[in-house]
Amino acid sequence: MGVEQQLPVCKAKDLMIQPAGQEWLIESLWGDAAVGIIGGAPKCCKSWLGLDMAISVASGTACLGKFQVPARGKVLVFLAEDAAHNVRARIESICIHRHLDISELDLYVITAATMRLDLETDQQMLTKTLDSLRPKLLILDPLVRLHRLDENSASDISKLLGFLRGLQRSFATAIVLVHHASKKHRAQPGQALRGSSDLHAFGDSNAYLARKKNNLVLTMEHRAAQPPEPMELQLLSNPEGGETHLELTACSLNGVTSLNDRVSTWLETHRKQSFTRSALRKQLKVNNQRLGIALAELEEQGVAVRSTKGWSTAESGEPEPIQTSGKIITKQCRPKQQELPF
Repeated sequence: MGVEQQLPVCKAKDLMIQPAGQEWLIESLWGDAAVGIIGGAPKCCKSWLGLDMAISVASGTACLGKFQVPARGKVLVFLAEDAAHNVRARIESICIHRHLDISELDLYVITAATMRLDLETDQQMLTKTLDSLRPKLLILDPLVRLHRLDENSASDISKLLGFLRGLQRSFATAIVLVHHASKKHRAQPGQALRGSSDLHAFGDSNAYLARKKNNLVLTMEHRAAQPPEPMELQLLSNPEGGETHLELTACSLNGVTSLNDRVSTWLETHRKQSFTRSALRKQLKVNNQRLGIALAELEEQGVAVRSTKGWSTAESGEPEPIQTSGKIITKQCRPKQQELPF
């Protein structure tokens, strides 16, 4: 028998210390060398957010015009559902908006027709590519086109995610997977990701996009840091249809978000779910009296409704009957007034 090998170990005090200021790849949005998922329903601009992040890291410019990049670096992307000319058009649109020269962008695109990360040969090719390029960020979009595994099988998905985690640790590369969410609404956005719950657990940083009327709501989640408040985005273009890009709404950009807006955004994001007042207090971390005032105002405006199960958005459907003084009554929603600013 050969000499038995043991795993490498070291004392806690000898572990590498993260240099100050390098906790973030993109401040508040994505951790340095973090793995995670951009999730959401179809047509929620997940790919646009991924490209915005990619261009930000590759150029050192602020993501969404607000979130700073401490240190720029190479970025590698694979957009499996878009033709090469469409990928270039999207990148150029964002570059023009930011006054960037695409020829100077440290952004690389995998041009292979397909890539299957459940196949050893493709895993080896991706590993060699990362070893050669050493990018700070790898974006794979979407996950469903990268394998032929059963997404509901924890065993199958854990193997694929384990391979990606190995890449992250070997090359200190942040990895973003773009993935679809199911139509089911959950208390936590990550629980709505399609497939095994291992996908939600995988992320060090996760981003979730959901529709809210004409805007999008971006909700962040971090394993080891406090996330920013949910924020509203718009996909905008100039009058000629060019310079298409994601942009924070004015209130989100300025950090001005009223409690009424936060409550309505939470209920809208978790549509078809009902929340007790105590549950809303826990999720939003607000004073009970202030929350009561906000709920009363939103109810008066027809934005929120109350049932025996708790509070929900007025668009969730007919509320359940409320027991009052021994009689059963049904609370009717008033017509919505002007949309609340975010």
